[in-house]
Amino acid sequence: MFEAVDNPEPVRTRLAETTSRLQDSVRGARWVAPGNWHVTMKFLGSVYPRLRQWVGERAAEAARAAEPFETRITVMGAFPSPRRARVLWAGLEDSDGRLARLAGELDRLLEREFRVEQRPFSAHLTVARFREQVTLDEEMIGLEVASEPFRVDSLTLYRSHLQRPAARYEALQRIAFGG
Repeated sequence: MFEAVDNPEPVRTRLAETTSRLQDSVRGARWVAPGNWHVTMKFLGSVYPRLRQWVGERAAEAARAAEPFETRITVMGAFPSPRRARVLWAGLEDSDGRLARLAGELDRLLEREFRVEQRPFSAHLTVARFREQVTLDEEMIGLEVASEPFRVDSLTLYRSHLQRPAARYEALQRIAFGG
């Protein structure tokens, strides 16, 4: 299970236009389907059935404390670095730290049962993964996506169904911000 912020179809379309230009030049990439693009706020992994309701209640608590805001997709990047890439991502604007604060609040509310993330939060959509580290062309990193601004106004709790060729995500609970 994981908790995520979704993005609207026009944003996915804009990002898909950008990534389609890259697909022929990036070897060894496993491209994430646009329907699976989201901003993971908290990855939970396997969740015991006895905890599922509790997790949903904590997610609702975090969402109630958040206010809707706007963001946009900005540029492409790589984790851990362009020279040793395992993930190709599209970054989201978070200049006022709202996404980072939401991730921190979820960590705080769930720390009784789940490990607190030690790495700093980086608002992004994963667009491709690599089985082995690759060196990416520097023209690709920092490539501007520049989506239209979009409204973030809810948090979604997902269950992953791992299958080939790609995972299927089932939305279990969508919680509006501010109530």
